[in-house]
Amino acid sequence: MSNNTEFKIRRIETRDFEQVKKALTFLTEVEPLDQARFNKVLEYWTTYKLLEDDTPVYNCFVIVPIESDGKETGEVAAVGTIFIEQKLIHGGALTGHIEDIAVNAQFQGKKLGKKLIDHLSQYGLSNGCYKVILDCAEKNIGFYEKCSFNQAGIEMQIRI
Repeated sequence: MSNNTEFKIRRIETRDFEQVKKALTFLTEVEPLDQARFNKVLEYWTTYKLLEDDTPVYNCFVIVPIESDGKETGEVAAVGTIFIEQKLIHGGALTGHIEDIAVNAQFQGKKLGKKLIDHLSQYGLSNGCYKVILDCAEKNIGFYEKCSFNQAGIEMQIRI
């Protein structure tokens, strides 16, 4: 992959299954996930819209390399999601939650993670979110600080 490679960001599509699965394995366990289940999740995501307009609640984007003629290479360099929560506080305001950021190993070091975080953050803010938040591992704090995020609490969880 040359340093001059161009990239574009677009919504995830069913054809991205193998490449997205590959990227997500750098983040966490993906299996068992097959094409049929992947398709069902994408279909499910399209059914939920915000109250005031037709903006989807679930918004998964991929970064894909493009060739000099503008066509996609068929690879997915990175994947990430922002879902928009309709709150009861702040008069029913919106909060964006960034989740599942992953960059395929062969594309790491090209600042695509930052490009994706910037895109997701701007997407949330431009769709009326009063804040955009995310959880991350301690080792990733520096990266997210470079993306203009600040520590604002402690994550708690129960795993089943």
